[in-house]
Amino acid sequence: MPELPDITSYLVALRPRIVGQRLEQIQVRSPFLVRTVEPDVFSLAGEKVLDLSRIGKRIVWHFAGQRYFVFHLMIAGRFHWRKPDAKPSGKNDLAAFAFNSGTLLLTEASKKKRASLHVVVGSKSLDQFHRGGIEPLECTLTQFQSALTRENHTLKRALADPRLFSGIGNAYSDEILFAAQLSPVTLTSRLSDEQIGRLYAATQSELRRWSEQLQAEAAERFPEKVTAFRDGMAVHGRFGKPCPQCATKVQRIVYAENETNYCPRCQTGDKLLADRSLSRLLKDDWPRTIDEWEERSADP
Repeated sequence: MPELPDITSYLVALRPRIVGQRLEQIQVRSPFLVRTVEPDVFSLAGEKVLDLSRIGKRIVWHFAGQRYFVFHLMIAGRFHWRKPDAKPSGKNDLAAFAFNSGTLLLTEASKKKRASLHVVVGSKSLDQFHRGGIEPLECTLTQFQSALTRENHTLKRALADPRLFSGIGNAYSDEILFAAQLSPVTLTSRLSDEQIGRLYAATQSELRRWSEQLQAEAAERFPEKVTAFRDGMAVHGRFGKPCPQCATKVQRIVYAENETNYCPRCQTGDKLLADRSLSRLLKDDWPRTIDEWEERSADP
């Protein structure tokens, strides 16, 4: 799912292409995309896009009369910039938004159609999309600590909870926790002030670093390949590969459609975190430390 750095890179790429431009034509191919009835999505054809903004992981298009498109790309939704006469024809094409300068395609490479477009009127109507999380790049340490410790959850869950923090998801929470050298399953109630300060610094440095890098790339070319797995990431999507700091193999916890990646030496004191999908089968045979894991995994 595109997170704060990815969403801001879309904004950088879209602003010079569509802000101030007339939306000439709208084509919607998926009956699951538009989640509202009034106003009609097609009623905004011919209108100028006045501005763009972000609400969490959503992208908002602003039109005259306080009318808005609110896009949520979910896990597999992506934008693509094409030539002016491009048509949505591929199996993953959900919609096309045509401008004089080009056509913006919205695609979703998943059988589960989760990407959404809400068409709303009035600035107050945008409130429903605010989940309540603070902006992690704009908050103070005190605000960060207050949000983090509001409820007692694991660090992984807390960072990715949109009610606590805006725009952080599965990928960048892994990178933040690695940078902070903290276990993803540590409970927020057990953190020391020093650990919270370390996590705050890591959150800001990682999100800022990736945002700046992706925005610089988007300023040069449209971000066609937005992905949760990027070269240069320390642990996310790197299961089985060496940790860039200590060379220990990166481990994972798999749950639902997500996985948490971490370094057992740098983050968990050499302890392996039980992967529920495997530990049910292995039971008492599940190794308790990375040393035991490496010993068992060694070639005979």
